[in-house]
Amino acid sequence: MNRSCVSCLKSMVTALIFLCWLCGAFVIALGEFQMIHSRFASLIISFWPIYPANTLVVTGTIVTCVCFLGVLGGMKENRCMLITFFILLLILMLVELAMACVFLVYSREIDTYFEGDLMRSLETYRQSSEEENRTLKDDFDAVQHLFRCCGVHGMEDWKDNIPISCCSVDPCDISIHDHWQEGCAVKLRNWFARNYVSTGAGVVTMFIIQLICLCITIPLTCHIHRRGLGYQ
Repeated sequence: MNRSCVSCLKSMVTALIFLCWLCGAFVIALGEFQMIHSRFASLIISFWPIYPANTLVVTGTIVTCVCFLGVLGGMKENRCMLITFFILLLILMLVELAMACVFLVYSREIDTYFEGDLMRSLETYRQSSEEENRTLKDDFDAVQHLFRCCGVHGMEDWKDNIPISCCSVDPCDISIHDHWQEGCAVKLRNWFARNYVSTGAGVVTMFIIQLICLCITIPLTCHIHRRGLGYQ
């Protein structure tokens, strides 16, 4: 392999890994943005991975750390760093595939966790005093107002303690029973599903970039080994 080909391959490896690093940084920023602006986090308490923001932040953090190692290895032509990057990135890709399979296979169990969390949050809301669990109450009221729904499966979940956020008219009159009839479980599940479509598209794009990085890292690592630059 002549020097021009090596230089081109090195530049390509470094550029692609850096692009992957930027994707990871963007994923972290997107996850943090969702955490700050979303009002639903306190309602999902027992099975946190179904909350998209958490998944984005964890995945993005791991990707940026691994890709930073790969960028350094490519720039310094360090075989040890590149091999470590290759192994860690391969493990990360396998974990991503495993997580995708888990979500596909256990989607019904995830729905059960989802509805269970909402029901526990509703019961906590219903049984709390005026000043208790204000964050949870504010989040549940925000969900009902934003999605125009009431309760988990319907207004019957609240029994005789229906909150004002269930009202479908303004100003609200509880005695007239002008409440949203549809439950929030279905609407929230659809909202999370739409988030996962966009999240999944980003993960697939990043997975393709990672696969290309793995493929072109191998010849560069072999060339560095033949030149004896493994641990410089």
